[in-house]
Amino acid sequence: MTTPSASEPAPLSGTTLILAGVVLALTNFMVVLDTTIANVSVAHIAGGLGISSSEGTWVITSYAVAEAICVPLTGWLSKRFGTVRVFAAGMLGFGIFSMLCGMAASLGALVAFRIGQGICGGPLMALSQTLLLRVFPKEKHAMTMGIWAMTTLTAPIFGPILGGTISDNWGWHWIFFINVPVAIGCSLAAWAVLRRFETALVKDRIDGIGLALLILWVGALQLMLDLGREHDWFGATMIVQLALIAGIGFLSFLIWELTDKQPAVDLRVFRHRGFSVAVLALVFAYGTFFASLVVIPQWLQGAMGYTATWAGYATAFNGVAAVLMAPVVAKRMVTVDPRRLVFLGILWLGATSLLRIIWWNSAADFWTLALPQLIQGAGMPFFFVPLTTIALGAVEEEETASAAGVMNFLRTMAGAVAVAISTTLWYDGAQEKRAALSGTLNGAQATMDRLMAQGSTLEQARLMVSQLVDRESVALATGQTFLFAACIFAAAASIIWLAPRPNRAVNAGAMH
Repeated sequence: MTTPSASEPAPLSGTTLILAGVVLALTNFMVVLDTTIANVSVAHIAGGLGISSSEGTWVITSYAVAEAICVPLTGWLSKRFGTVRVFAAGMLGFGIFSMLCGMAASLGALVAFRIGQGICGGPLMALSQTLLLRVFPKEKHAMTMGIWAMTTLTAPIFGPILGGTISDNWGWHWIFFINVPVAIGCSLAAWAVLRRFETALVKDRIDGIGLALLILWVGALQLMLDLGREHDWFGATMIVQLALIAGIGFLSFLIWELTDKQPAVDLRVFRHRGFSVAVLALVFAYGTFFASLVVIPQWLQGAMGYTATWAGYATAFNGVAAVLMAPVVAKRMVTVDPRRLVFLGILWLGATSLLRIIWWNSAADFWTLALPQLIQGAGMPFFFVPLTTIALGAVEEEETASAAGVMNFLRTMAGAVAVAISTTLWYDGAQEKRAALSGTLNGAQATMDRLMAQGSTLEQARLMVSQLVDRESVALATGQTFLFAACIFAAAASIIWLAPRPNRAVNAGAMH
């Protein structure tokens, strides 16, 4: 086993420090970017591979699930192989799997390569922050974390815009190909510049059984949710079997992790009421929010006639106000009870869901669609940052890293599960609305007669009426989905008062 010198290497300076900062910040930006870049490209991917749009969302959920599963392994990997080695190898692997994603010719291959991409990218967000704190002088740590946080906040803004623009102009394959030169360059630069900051190697034990059970129940659950709609849910034997595997696997995972001395996921942190309540609010609020980032582009492209580019612009407005309001939240955190900020922040998300119900319809213009996105973004920092303070402020100081890992795992999993559930409810809702509209349609024959008088054939007139019904049914289903979302946001906001006010300050970087 190799160990570094006893003395801690001095922080970097000059051009080398700037290069290291750019590499680490760019890595974090790219990994976060890939959580949203495919959201507006689902229609292009589905068309290119000859699959349905609901199957296309597997590209999003597979990445999120793989990333979530890999998060608990970050600490062990860093100890066993070294922080810099894991970072450089993760970046290289991310680039290789990105290239394979772009070359994929089938849904199965694309999902498999997205899983590989998620596994390689999972540790990079936390490691980029860890290495930034090691290479920058202590007096610049606050500035460094500010820059790092800005990459985390701005990447979701650029994700939909880049995804839409690239898909429309170059093809969906290039949303993955653009990662390749960045990943390879960052990997090589990180190894060249950061090698002397390598951490000591420790042959620590890994909870292999716990990890295997985690992969088993999470994988079975996500497969059940992704495949359920195509296989008539519990009318299919396969879905029932997946549900049983997920249920039994989850119970076995709970028992094992609560009794193991070094669990892969430290569930003991849930004994703290503040942590449990905050995580519960996070799971429901973030899952609902992330699902909307997938449903909205599909509605805009599938029913409203938007290109991926313009769907990306409409969706990206969410992050603009978030960036502007982040400094305000930082100041208010000093004087205001964080539970109040979380309550108001999540309620704000719910209120904007109601705005969508009121304003959005099949005739809405771009700014009518984009404005609720902009308004919603203002509430995001009030939700995320104080909620982290409540959760991590409730656990023992030595449990902070474990608690942050559990939070990140459940947050990412919540997004993947919510996407699968919400898209199913949305598609089924659209079919129900269409059936209802078709049975009560007034003036259909008169409309068809008018269209034929203008030169359309009977089949063309029928098609136009059918498309009108489809457009209205999807708009109604979208409104119904956001009504459901508003109810979930209201419930998530209310339960935060069950958490006690945090009794200790939380380090600025602990949330990651």
